[in-house]
Amino acid sequence: MRAQDAAALRSWYARHLGIEISDWGGHEFDWTDGGSTTWAIFDADTPYFGSPEQPYMINFRVDDLDAMLSQLRSDGVTVVDEITEHEFGRFGWAYDCEDNRFELWQPPPGR
Repeated sequence: MRAQDAAALRSWYARHLGIEISDWGGHEFDWTDGGSTTWAIFDADTPYFGSPEQPYMINFRVDDLDAMLSQLRSDGVTVVDEITEHEFGRFGWAYDCEDNRFELWQPPPGR
């Protein structure tokens, strides 16, 4: 993803989401059995991503959505005060230091 200040954005994700950044500037996520990657197309005018200028949104899988959102709030991160629940899990949202909206997903038990 592009950044106005790549070093600051890398540091933000390392600090707030615990993503270890390698020397080449990124992180390779390893899948466990049953893991998946989801790709979806949304209408251009969707409010789901937050800002209309944001071309995509990243979704991070978490074990405990409530704890993660609480941790982000206590660190001063902007968190959306809405959680949605579906048969495929619970979802919450927050914004990084460059105002990119990201999604947090807690799968249902057993997934």
